[in-house]
Amino acid sequence: MSRESRRNPEGSKSQSQKTTLKNVTLSNVRPNGKKMIREAKLLRFANRTTVRRYDIEFTCPEFTCICPVSGFPDFATITIKYVPKDWCVELKSLKLYFNQFRDQGIFHEDVSNRILDDLVKLLDPWEMEVVGDFAVRGNIKTIVRAKHKHPQHSNLN
Repeated sequence: MSRESRRNPEGSKSQSQKTTLKNVTLSNVRPNGKKMIREAKLLRFANRTTVRRYDIEFTCPEFTCICPVSGFPDFATITIKYVPKDWCVELKSLKLYFNQFRDQGIFHEDVSNRILDDLVKLLDPWEMEVVGDFAVRGNIKTIVRAKHKHPQHSNLN
């Protein structure tokens, strides 16, 4: 066995790897996350499957906000379930929207209701539920469910 094949058992593959690596560009530029979160707007796109009603569910297990009384952080899992009518929410915009709560002082009840109000205004879904499942604080577990049904929902079932 030659000295080269002992170092590189796959033979000439090392040379092709070097060629491939020459085409890679490394960059130290990173997005400005704080700016992206600050400027975030919820976005929507057209529901392409309006021939039937179907469910969409999202879970955000790392939601954070600030308790407006104590100033301590609150942690929650936010779950959104909805039946789209004409619009669906774009996920990256939803992620950035959730991150806007990180430094806000807001009560648990208001979190679920504000998210529901904002999404209903944006999407006008057939139905939607937002559940805020908050981590235990002061020996109390809080789960807040906010629900919406479209006014025409029962007429079109």
